[in-house]
Amino acid sequence: MILANAELILPDRVMRGAIHVEDGSIAGITEGGAVPLGAVDCEGAHIAPGLVELHTDNLERHIQPRPGVFWPHSAAIFAHDGELASAGITTVLDAVRVGSIPDDGAGYAKYARPLVSEINALSAAGRTRISHWIHLRSEICSETLLEELAEFGSDDRVRLVSLMDHTPGQRQFRDLKKLAQYVQGKKGLSDAAFAEHVARLRALRDKFGEAHEAGAVAAAARIGATLASHDDTTAEQVAASAGYGIRLAEFPTTAEAARACHDHGIAVMMGGPNLIRGGSHSGNVAAEELAGGGWLDILSSDYIPSSLLLGACHLARLWQDLPRAFATVTDAPARATGLTDRGRIEPGLRADLIRLTDLDRTARLTGVWVRGKQVG
Repeated sequence: MILANAELILPDRVMRGAIHVEDGSIAGITEGGAVPLGAVDCEGAHIAPGLVELHTDNLERHIQPRPGVFWPHSAAIFAHDGELASAGITTVLDAVRVGSIPDDGAGYAKYARPLVSEINALSAAGRTRISHWIHLRSEICSETLLEELAEFGSDDRVRLVSLMDHTPGQRQFRDLKKLAQYVQGKKGLSDAAFAEHVARLRALRDKFGEAHEAGAVAAAARIGATLASHDDTTAEQVAASAGYGIRLAEFPTTAEAARACHDHGIAVMMGGPNLIRGGSHSGNVAAEELAGGGWLDILSSDYIPSSLLLGACHLARLWQDLPRAFATVTDAPARATGLTDRGRIEPGLRADLIRLTDLDRTARLTGVWVRGKQVG
């Protein structure tokens, strides 16, 4: 396959040219607007690497579309997979929670091990459109984190383990009113049930917090996964993350924390919805503020798959630098998790590619390829 007469978003520039694909890989790149016989004429559309998503709650939304309503896993995985392909995402780390609170009214039931097995089985059988890997979201405020982490090994395609400390009153939910709005709105808890939920999480943090953090750090090393922090708020918390060997920070909640991350050589990932909406729904720092300060390295779609492409285009307008902006959703997330065979348009890498038009407005996808096979 040849995609010709396209504006290629390369790591350091945009070039009119063609991409030659053989056996699922990029075999070569040629400059110019020529359209060889049999090639696909892209008519000046942009071609970028396929998007790489590290932290998405989208699968959980398909598995539990309403509070107390559970959907068959395989059907949810296929729906999630198709939705991501339609958004230009060709590689995803499916975020799966580990660490449960049995019989908790806020919905902390165990589900990770069977779900990961199904994702990996469907991927191995070639039944998914895009490339699926696993992100284990390690809930520090839980009762079963260590037992659940012990169920995973190096063969489970886990690329990322994150330390998720959702103790009420700190990090993402320093403002308890914001936490109440989120939890009560999502789970339908009464005021009394919410107060009980807060007290229970705080008690769990006091009882298990240190052991769970140490266990998650050890599990990431044992599995061979990248270790990430989550919702760092202070320079002290970032220093603790650096002490664990963390090199990726998910959604720091303050500019102080983001600056400290860069001081420690930790890449900063922020949410596309935050960037597009102009602020955090939890009242934390705006992604655009970090982008303007030079402290944003990676974007995640978080809970809206289409926000990954929209976010890259938003950054391109903000920075006036298309390659730099698209690197936040392609090369940077791939490198952060050791997926060095993708994320750039270069000979020898996977032919995971997307074709785009109208980048100066609301970008429109007109083609998605995974290893040279069109999937969208």
